[in-house]
Amino acid sequence: MTHYRKLKLYPILRWVSSDFPPNPFKLPLKYPIFRCDFPCYCNYSNVQHYSSLISTMNVNFEQNEGIQGSSTSNNGDTVRRFSKTIKKEAQGALLDYLHSTRSLPFLDAEHMSKNSPQFLRKLVDNVKNEPEIGRSVARFLRYHPINEFEPFFESIGLEPSEFVPQLPRDLMFLSDEEGLFDNYFVLCEYGVNRYHIGRIYRGAREVFRYGNGVLISKLREFEELGLSKPVIAKAVVFNPCLLIDGGGKEFFKVVVKLQCLGFAYEWVEQHLLENASYNWRQVFELLHMLNDIGCENEELGNLLRQHPELLFDRSGRLTFSLIGYLLKFGCTKNDICSLFIHFPQIKVGKFLQNLGRAFELFCELEMDALNIENIIQTHVMLLGSCSVKKANSLICNLNIGKKRLCEIIIENPLVLKNWVLRAKIKRLSETRMCPRKERIKFLSSIGFTEHSNEMEKALKLFRGKGDELWERFDCLVKAGLSEGDVAQMTKAAPQILNQSKEVIETKIRYLVNDLGYPVSSLKPFPGFIAYTMERVKLRFSMYNWLVNQNAVCSTLSLSTIIGCTDSFFVKKYVNKHPRGLDVWQELKKTIYVK
Repeated sequence: MTHYRKLKLYPILRWVSSDFPPNPFKLPLKYPIFRCDFPCYCNYSNVQHYSSLISTMNVNFEQNEGIQGSSTSNNGDTVRRFSKTIKKEAQGALLDYLHSTRSLPFLDAEHMSKNSPQFLRKLVDNVKNEPEIGRSVARFLRYHPINEFEPFFESIGLEPSEFVPQLPRDLMFLSDEEGLFDNYFVLCEYGVNRYHIGRIYRGAREVFRYGNGVLISKLREFEELGLSKPVIAKAVVFNPCLLIDGGGKEFFKVVVKLQCLGFAYEWVEQHLLENASYNWRQVFELLHMLNDIGCENEELGNLLRQHPELLFDRSGRLTFSLIGYLLKFGCTKNDICSLFIHFPQIKVGKFLQNLGRAFELFCELEMDALNIENIIQTHVMLLGSCSVKKANSLICNLNIGKKRLCEIIIENPLVLKNWVLRAKIKRLSETRMCPRKERIKFLSSIGFTEHSNEMEKALKLFRGKGDELWERFDCLVKAGLSEGDVAQMTKAAPQILNQSKEVIETKIRYLVNDLGYPVSSLKPFPGFIAYTMERVKLRFSMYNWLVNQNAVCSTLSLSTIIGCTDSFFVKKYVNKHPRGLDVWQELKKTIYVK
């Protein structure tokens, strides 16, 4: 944490903690899932259907009806399809109206008429029952002036749901909106695709309210840095905020910094992802931080050439997360700098994910914090470069206990590179002894006679390795029983050590805290540990109800309540009360459903 304080001047690290809960490690990364939609194959009946449909459409066309058929839009509305001739005539009428009547430049009028299909459909619907669609649309426009904002906004790539609520209430003509068309012309002349201008309007609407000369001056500021017009046009489409006051300053800083590192502007253009927005302030802070931890300009330049995603993927957020994660585990600036200079050929997101899997493995093995910190500091490159298997998989494949596996990793962390996903794992050589011998040794140590019938019976009942049996044995001792008592309990009911440590602890807590029995009550009835929690809860819930109804005495022993069969318990105790059987059935439903 000392190293974290040294970098406290970077406010961007404040949110790193939220991405890395201490235990277990869960990555915040969510990778997109791509889906492929495959077309359906037509059969013969479909061909016949389409042939008849085409015939019907031709008849309708000859009758000048204009409607070829219908389809369903995304919102469920029926959308009519028009023949190419009808569409062309309607577009021509709209073009003539916008250019000749409304005096819009020809190229802009043509773009609006060809790229506003939904508005065009509304026009045709108004005259769909009249002959000569082109003349009918032209006559309709002559006597019914349109709201020019609708085809304009649709032609620059906006959906009606986006622009209809924003349509001016008291304006119909584009010339009445100060700045809108003027700034549109500036962007078009600068090289921005007309259909992409909608992205700029969506992301920075105030750009279209700029006064004369303001927008072009902002664009020329980019040129002064040496950027080409195509790069600038692409950048402002991806990041409209660059055109807002103050929004481009951080971008300028990044460009200048990259120029110092030896990058041409084409390199920046190459790594700008389409439909992605960038936090340029965050990118600049990352560049500054990488310098501050010790990466010289030449080293940093080589790093970014090999791994541009460090900078551009989520505006460097993953790289910040990696740095913050390493600082939490005590890595120094030199450690982090060395990692980045020799960063492996792997994406930073995958590196971070692998590091998280390793940390999760250490937590599942209950490795202490000091050893975890030491392994991460000294083997971070190894942990980030390979995807290790989960603890349960390793324990099964290696035929080893959790405690022993933890010891092996602490002794030699390099073994982790042999235990990666999709790799075959050979069982470890029996450096200690086989599982049966471990169990025999365990049983002998707690008082069993070797080769006796008692030991053979216990060996058949036992599941688990020697270290696991010792762990469960110690769990009972820590609960308040003596080693001699636990040994006697094991002799009487060997199956109690088949329960995991966590299950044993849970059942003892329930016995003491909820049922009010002392731990010593397990000595005469160790089998309690082997019964399920549902059985225990059901028996005691019913027994307590019967005691409250004065149907049975309150001095029954633990073994009497739990040890007998269900049929005997019902016959002997439940049936002593007229409503006993109904209560028993209700309790069973409640407890076993949970």
